[in-house]
Amino acid sequence: MTSFLAFLGVSIIVIVTPGPDTAITIRNTLFGGRSGGVFTALGIAAGQTIWAFATSVGIVALLIASEPLFLVVKYAGAAYLVWLGVQALREAMRASPGTSVTPEVARPARRLTPRAAFRQGVVSDLGNPKMAVFFASLLPQFAPAGPGAFVSLLLLGLVFALMTFSWLTLYAVVVSRAGDFLRRPSIRRTIEGITGTLLIALGVRIAAEQR
Repeated sequence: MTSFLAFLGVSIIVIVTPGPDTAITIRNTLFGGRSGGVFTALGIAAGQTIWAFATSVGIVALLIASEPLFLVVKYAGAAYLVWLGVQALREAMRASPGTSVTPEVARPARRLTPRAAFRQGVVSDLGNPKMAVFFASLLPQFAPAGPGAFVSLLLLGLVFALMTFSWLTLYAVVVSRAGDFLRRPSIRRTIEGITGTLLIALGVRIAAEQR
């Protein structure tokens, strides 16, 4: 129990620290409303579950040991974040329909579907090699060695994914509750510009980081 509580403490610190998952959840909540944010969070949690399973069966260890494969994942994930950031910046710079009539609220021209939000969450998380390194270094510290190691590693990974989903869902609810205020043309474009710049910066950082 002491080991599990220590795991929860470390996990909370990691999860609440803003990063790519937070940025993409906020962006997709703006584009797709609460459902867009929630399905993004669900996709991110699904990606973490896959990383947890891969860690349990030893695939992550092989990925980390293989420099070419690790670099492929790293650069692909970085490019995807940059692409999402560029999309957000394009939305930020594009004039909202009807702004010449000075509407109180303007919504994005293309509303993000739950399926697209889920897919973006999964791809962005699986494309982040830091998750592989994180799971490979964190989970074994709190899982007992022996025959039950597989189940213990997987359960710890599932707990982490569930905590992440709960935290990011809270973000989605808070952003969506702001609703019309955040979708005012000037406010929305500012937030999209900030999240787009952040996603691009995170993508560049991931590509440039050493292991």
